[in-house]
Amino acid sequence: MTPPPTIIVVHPREKRSKCTVEPLRKRDDFVFWTFPKQGQEPLDGYVRLGIGGEELSETDADSGLLVLDGTWKLAEKMEPFFRDVPVRSLPPWQTAYPRVSKLYEDPSAGLATIEAVYAALTILGRDTSSLLDSYYWADQFVELNRSRFTNPA
Repeated sequence: MTPPPTIIVVHPREKRSKCTVEPLRKRDDFVFWTFPKQGQEPLDGYVRLGIGGEELSETDADSGLLVLDGTWKLAEKMEPFFRDVPVRSLPPWQTAYPRVSKLYEDPSAGLATIEAVYAALTILGRDTSSLLDSYYWADQFVELNRSRFTNPA
């Protein structure tokens, strides 16, 4: 059975030129919504990546994945609109994305969106081949997290 598409909700203030998931728009297994608009896809059976939820695991393999894309502060503002979608957290993965906020402190477990999607799909047992092809720090990310998976993309 084919899993539902991964839905990525992008905040309109997110810079597309810096957006790590932008190349995924060309893939059939991803759907993009621009916040606050929602697409036609129902969210029944979806889980949302976030902080403070039950840890994402293989038991969620049949669920759709909802990802909020924006800075930490922007994603925080989007969360209330999706409060009915159960939150799942990722186990600790290391980011390769070199970010430094001059205004806010990033969560210690923070990942770039593409890294979080890759980690989640790995946990769910889904195909991650070519997912990181356009990600500049892909090799570093895979190397930093090599122990988390057996067949890195």
